[in-house]
Amino acid sequence: DVQLQASGGGSVQPGGSLRLSCEVSGITFGRYAFSWYRQVPGKGPEWVSGLNDDGSGPRYSDAVKGRFTISKDFAKSTVILQMTALKPEDTARYFCVKYPVRILDVKIHYDAWGQGTLVTVSS
Repeated sequence: DVQLQASGGGSVQPGGSLRLSCEVSGITFGRYAFSWYRQVPGKGPEWVSGLNDDGSGPRYSDAVKGRFTISKDFAKSTVILQMTALKPEDTARYFCVKYPVRILDVKIHYDAWGQGTLVTVSS
């Protein structure tokens, strides 16, 4: 079975940086598109960023564009989200998802997701 294990969350001051990792197992990592979502209590998941099976075509929500960078580490079967210039409104649980396709299409529902990792941005 596919497993997605996120890590790297924590508490940081505004303007700080964090690097989230999503280790993927149980599938051929290079055959699927992935995304990061985030969610705060009482609200639905918010799409943050995603990329294609080969790591190309990174896309970002307007809320994080220019501050976050998504990538794939194929040697470690890991999806990385590098977050910089963090703001209090970035506080959320971040989780990664897998799509059943190679090319990212956020209109397609993902078919696997992990538990996520908590990011808190506060002074």
